Amino acid sequence: MKIRLILIFFLFSIIPLVLIGQDPVKTTNDIVNEDFSYFLANVSYINDNVFMGRRDSIAAPYLFPSIGYYNKSGFFADASLSFLTGPEANRVDLFLLSTGYNFNLNKFSGGISGTAYFFNEESFNVMSSVLGDLTGIVSYDFEVMESSFSLTSYFNDGSSTDIITGLMLDRTFYAINKNLMINPSISLYAGTQHFYQQYYSSSRLGNRKGNGMGNSGSESAEPNMINIDEVEKFKVLNIELAIPLHYNYRHFFFSFYPMMAFPQSSATIINEDTIVEEDLKPVFYWSAGISYWFKS
Repeated sequence: MKIRLILIFFLFSIIPLVLIGQDPVKTTNDIVNEDFSYFLANVSYINDNVFMGRRDSIAAPYLFPSIGYYNKSGFFADASLSFLTGPEANRVDLFLLSTGYNFNLNKFSGGISGTAYFFNEESFNVMSSVLGDLTGIVSYDFEVMESSFSLTSYFNDGSSTDIITGLMLDRTFYAINKNLMINPSISLYAGTQHFYQQYYSSSRLGNRKGNGMGNSGSESAEPNMINIDEVEKFKVLNIELAIPLHYNYRHFFFSFYPMMAFPQSSATIINEDTIVEEDLKPVFYWSAGISYWFKS
């Protein structure tokens, strides 16, 4: 149950982020046992949306409430709203529905989940072409560290499916009677980039630009035809360092996630007039949240 509760909490804490609910880490305490089912409610904030180290030129800070039900058998279902709070727009930008199954067997743990994405048609989220994903995770505890491997299929609107894999190494340290957990980790992600091609070429990006959100132009302006070279090739996309902090107080969890992304494999962006090599730079971003669990 250790791995299951904190995996669920991790899912709620960074739901608009990279691989939703995919990084299993250990719990701060044995608060919830396996002999009952429960609900988990969360409110979190992230200062910018970042996916595989990529982000829009305009920051996309999100406030996101969520609620989920977790059965003692390992099955779960949850829902979340992502409210865009930036100065350019205040709206519900994304609605998520997820379901899946988590397991814990001796030193092995993991799960499988599916998520449906419902983006606002004017969203400039880098993931705004994604309709859904199917994710599998397996982890093994080597005692000195834990190793986790994830495999995700992202189903894109009007484009081919992306396959993205992740490998995470982490170590957990406890303090304050095991109520505080510090979980430094390093992750490497590799895969295809059809989602990025669709982000650049879709009408969503054109709508954002046409409405004065970053670039001038009339509302009816049409985006240029844009292509990204070799989106179908499997490449290293991102290396990420994180030091998640979790604090437990009775039925409450408090979290803070500082993260540093080092995006890899710059894209070659081709439009009607020019060819541009993308200038990828390291990105620091963070998330903070509070969760409350109660028996069903």
